[in-house]
Amino acid sequence: MHSNTLTNIATLAGRAMLAAIFIIAGFSKIGAYAGTQAYMESAGIPGMLLPAVIALEVFGGIAILIGFQTHISAALLAAFTLLSAIMFHSDFSQQMQSILFMKNIAIAGAFLMLLAQGPGQWAINPPQKLQEAQ
Repeated sequence: MHSNTLTNIATLAGRAMLAAIFIIAGFSKIGAYAGTQAYMESAGIPGMLLPAVIALEVFGGIAILIGFQTHISAALLAAFTLLSAIMFHSDFSQQMQSILFMKNIAIAGAFLMLLAQGPGQWAINPPQKLQEAQ
């Protein structure tokens, strides 16, 4: 298989895998709105932020999936994921919280790679080819 094709497949698959967790989580929060809002408030986060969280997860996830405004979406989702790790998963006395914390750190790292490298060629907004100096 040609290396450019493999790169394009891997980049698209990586974007799809990253996007899936956020799109699914966003829709599940709609279905469990009251419970999610109560969980946020128990952690000291205003429940009125839940619609913004849902919008970021769903629309940011879709943007990552299709490669639209990837730099902006990746930056926002990286920051959101890091904040979520700190606010909800920083009780290191519980092994599961430690695992979830590290999962969030890894996901944020993947978003930072997307921020730096771009969405690849199979995207709505693929990176522009560098113009040769004249």
